[in-house]
Amino acid sequence: MTTETYMNHPNFGLLFKICPVEDHQELFTTLYAQRLFFLVTQGPTGLKFEPISRSDAKLLVEIRLRMLRRTGQAEEYKKLQDVHHNTFQ
Repeated sequence: MTTETYMNHPNFGLLFKICPVEDHQELFTTLYAQRLFFLVTQGPTGLKFEPISRSDAKLLVEIRLRMLRRTGQAEEYKKLQDVHHNTFQ
């Protein structure tokens, strides 16, 4: 079963969740072009969308991949590795 998460950005439309980054923080990209990346933080005042560069987004995904590999989360690692390949290769 795949669980994909989408979010509607006020200016850029539908965003696709790539992965969690930290507590209350996730990495999203635009659904179709996958050219714009956003760090979305959920706080007491609501959602905050912070645009980040493609290279910063790639680095965040690679850090998450290393953490998943270290902690032995093989299934989640494989899924994120596929997303990494499709998004950044």
